[in-house]
Amino acid sequence: MRCTGTRDTSAMPRNPDPLTLAEVIRRAVDVADPEARDDNLAALAEEFEDDDEPVSGVDQLDEVLADAELDVDAEGNDPEVALAIALARYLAHHRGAVGADDERLITQAVRWQWHDHAPPELTELLAERGIAV
Repeated sequence: MRCTGTRDTSAMPRNPDPLTLAEVIRRAVDVADPEARDDNLAALAEEFEDDDEPVSGVDQLDEVLADAELDVDAEGNDPEVALAIALARYLAHHRGAVGADDERLITQAVRWQWHDHAPPELTELLAERGIAV
């Protein structure tokens, strides 16, 4: 005998909305610059503020992020930009970590990006914040 009624799906868990590139960048910038003092990071956030494409669907994501990094820090001397880009890359590949504690997220992203060999400027910045990587 077949069931011909409709199913009540109101109590069924729903998959979360996909994480967008704008959300990834916003979270990365917030973690990298918690006091919102870095103009380069403000420019980075602004560059992606309307990008509502799911991060999982962005073609050539590493290239997109590398280009954005050059756009806001052409000299490559802003450790907070390097950190934000590393965080964005990490979050794009580990979307479940978006809600992680900031310090834990930084530690994981830095280790994932640089395999425990972060640039000295970044290590110094993190040490000033009391974060050892």
